Parts: sequence; C-alpha cells; structure tokens
Amino acid sequence: MNAGGSSAARAVIELDDVQRAADRLRGVAHRTPVLHSAAIDELAGAEVFIKAECFQRTGSFKFRGAYNALAALPEDQRRRGVVTGSSGNHAAAVALAARLFGVAATVVMPEDAPANKRAATEAYGATVVGYDRYREDRDRRCAELAERHGLVVVPAFDDATVMAGQGTLALELFEEVPDLDVLVVCVGGGGLMAGCATVAKARDRAVEVVGVEPAAGDDHRRSLAAGERVRLDGVPRSIADGQLVVAPGELTFAVNRQRVDRFETVTDEEIVVAMGLLFERVKVVAEPSGASALAAVLSGAVGRRGARIGVTLSGGNIDAARFAALLAPPAAG
Repeated sequence: MNAGGSSAARAVIELDDVQRAADRLRGVAHRTPVLHSAAIDELAGAEVFIKAECFQRTGSFKFRGAYNALAALPEDQRRRGVVTGSSGNHAAAVALAARLFGVAATVVMPEDAPANKRAATEAYGATVVGYDRYREDRDRRCAELAERHGLVVVPAFDDATVMAGQGTLALELFEEVPDLDVLVVCVGGGGLMAGCATVAKARDRAVEVVGVEPAAGDDHRRSLAAGERVRLDGVPRSIADGQLVVAPGELTFAVNRQRVDRFETVTDEEIVVAMGLLFERVKVVAEPSGASALAAVLSGAVGRRGARIGVTLSGGNIDAARFAALLAPPAAG
C-alpha cells in the first residue's frame, strides 16, 4: 500500500547540519561510551563496537534530536510550548529538553506504552495525553492539540533538525573508531538511521550502512525494495515497541533511500538473545528496540565476518520486571 511520495529536496540533511547539531549539544548531551566485548566479537565473527546510548540523558539517543529541534526553534515559537507523539523515548526526550528551555511540553502517548516510560515523561514535567495506537491516528491528535493550544509540533523523526541531532551519535562513534567497515543502526521511523547514514557516507562512501527492523514491522525494507514509501496494513506487534511504525517518514525515507545500503530484520527471539548477551557479557541493560542492531549482527543477517562493525545500542529504558520476564527461560513442562 503506497503511503505517498517523498521530496528529496526537503528531506536531505548534510554533514554540516549534523555538525551544527553537535555544537548545540556540546555540554548538554552526554558523550556516550563505545563498548567492546571479546566474547561478542567471537560470537559475531567480527570486531563489534557498541555505541551505548543507554547512558544518554533520558536513557536513549532521542535526547539528541529533541534538544536540537528545540534549540533550532525561534524563541517566539519555543515560548508557545511544544507537542509531540511518542511511545516513550522521544516523549521523555522532548519533556526534558522542554524543561531545560523552560517551556511547556504535551505528549501524545499510546495507552499501552510501558509504564516506566510514561512515568519518566511525566517526571520531566510533560502533560501526557493517551490514545489507542490501534484505532487512533497519533499525528492527527498532535495536530489537533497544536491548533487548539497554539503549540509547536516536534516530530519524533520526520524533521531535519531531529535527524541532524540523532546523527551526532555517529559523529562521536567515527571519531573514536574511524576505520569502520559497517555501521548497523536500529530503525523505527528512520530519524536515527538518516542522521547516522549521512555522517557515514560523508566520511567514507565505502562504509556499508545497514538498518535493522523487527521482522513484524519491515516497512523500510519493503519501501527500499519498492522504491517508494510502503505502508503496512496494520500496526505491527513486537517486543521492540520503540520501532513500531506503519510506514517510513517522508523526509527520513528521502534520505535513507539514498544513503542506506540495505535493511535487515530480526525476530523477537533474536532480540532477546542480544539483550541477554549485553547484560551478561557487557554488563549493560538494553531495551528490546535498543538491542535490535546487535541482534542482526549476532544472527548473521549482517553477514560481514572479520569486519569492523559499529552498532547502535539505542536505549535502555525497560523496567526490571519486564526485563526479567523477557530473559527468563521458558517454564518446564
């Protein structure tokens, strides 16, 4: 099902956009560590360098894009307050960024969003408005609230300043590990992918850029194959809640179709394996969406044995009970 065309002229971001974002974020966002594990290298048959955004402010990469988007707004617009839609990580990121700028934030969040993510968003001072992700249109709700209250919409991914902010992750990764052969990025709406692919291809066109989606929600893979945005017939269901979209963003797809070499998929079971290895071998907690890129490397989907592979660990926002339940062995009998 075609979701509509795209405009590359409006969508394209360049390396200097990401560098400007890095200037805005300097001293505000954390420079997160790049982790390495000999055990994971052995299992992957490659050198794997993990950019750990679970240590970013709000626990995910989303703070980069949210803060850059608010910083780029004219002061008179920012003072009006902002509204966004998100299942959790972007919500918390916009809430914190808004608090740092001293403005009000409203977040449209699915009613089945993880409780810890809603609690974090409210703790940062945002007003949360619930909606049914399977029956209601999130973007329409945001637009209605923006019109009613004069708010500025901060998209979760389909915005040039958001994409540029997310790309600062790749700037840092390549500064620390400049000779990567492959960059593997988890994909939801495609904003992180667009920002990171822009950096990777600007540095070295030979770097292979691979996006990773849940098997149940492969809208980017289908869209790249079709040469146009493809909309899934229903909201996908996966433990990777942060990656569940029905179609790529218009702007993000215009970038990614030019700069991403391929998209691969992973199952929920493969994601759980990656989460377990990260916990046991690297001593970090990853949420399911955060572990999907590593899952693709471990499953063999990336298929680059002996390569130097950069991997995004995009977030660690999962509560203890759900983490334990996902990693618990199946009950006997």
